[in-house]
Amino acid sequence: MTDPESGFLEQLGQRVRTMRSLRGMSRKVLAKVSGISERYIAQLESGKGNVSIVLLRRVSNAMGAHLEDLIPSGDPAPDWQVIRDLLRKATPSQIAQAKDVLAGQGAAAQRSSFAGIALIGLRGAGKSTLGKLLAKRIGWDFVELNKEIEKQNGLSVAEIIALYGQEGFRRMEQTALNQLLARKELMVLATGGGIVSEALTFELILSSFYTIWLKAEPEEHMARVRRQGDLRPMADDRSAMAELRNILVSREPLYARASAVVDTAGLSVDAAAARLEEAVAPVVESEARVFGARSAAV
Repeated sequence: MTDPESGFLEQLGQRVRTMRSLRGMSRKVLAKVSGISERYIAQLESGKGNVSIVLLRRVSNAMGAHLEDLIPSGDPAPDWQVIRDLLRKATPSQIAQAKDVLAGQGAAAQRSSFAGIALIGLRGAGKSTLGKLLAKRIGWDFVELNKEIEKQNGLSVAEIIALYGQEGFRRMEQTALNQLLARKELMVLATGGGIVSEALTFELILSSFYTIWLKAEPEEHMARVRRQGDLRPMADDRSAMAELRNILVSREPLYARASAVVDTAGLSVDAAAARLEEAVAPVVESEARVFGARSAAV
């Protein structure tokens, strides 16, 4: 029978491993960013690390995570991360309104207006390639969220992460998304693979877009990424494929929250584009009817 201390360390190690995979970081990268040895990271993830709170804080900071996300504390409410992040950013008046709603004294918050179609999935899923084709066929704008972040900040994604870390990048990602939504224009949005790891931003995607998970086999993801010449963050890592599989396994439950899944495994670009267009056809047709009704009313 596992003693309570050993069980706690095992759960802690599992949380660190899961959070690292969600962030798309190899142990080597996490060790470099945190300044802690790769061997120690491995011990921590295996549940055998005699971890101090200071070192654990360095690990969480390196991943752009909150320290409390790593501490096992029972089963939290499903949306607790979103609620926590909303409270941290809320004004006193917003907190007061939230209290009224929870007490049954306020009106429910209005649902975000529909912004279009968002493509999520691991790097190499085809979000940019298929997104451009889809946008052209249905006549909507095509937007790559990472390129919007770069344009708004005058830095590449790699430079932003190097200067401000994962947490800084996620803040800029959320700001860029909010600015896109403020345009109130229909778009096909290609997101970054790790957007699902930031609870508040991902909730905004799910509530504002018809979300499609572009799914493929791990070998296909890796082959496509290599063809793009982008091995970030798995460069020079002999266990790159194992890391990619871990990332995919960790993110699958989050990707699965999408409105629909389009499996592109083994398909040509044209065949995958046709399958994607078929998946979104009801949404596009619905928006066309709404637009037509509005035009007639005017």
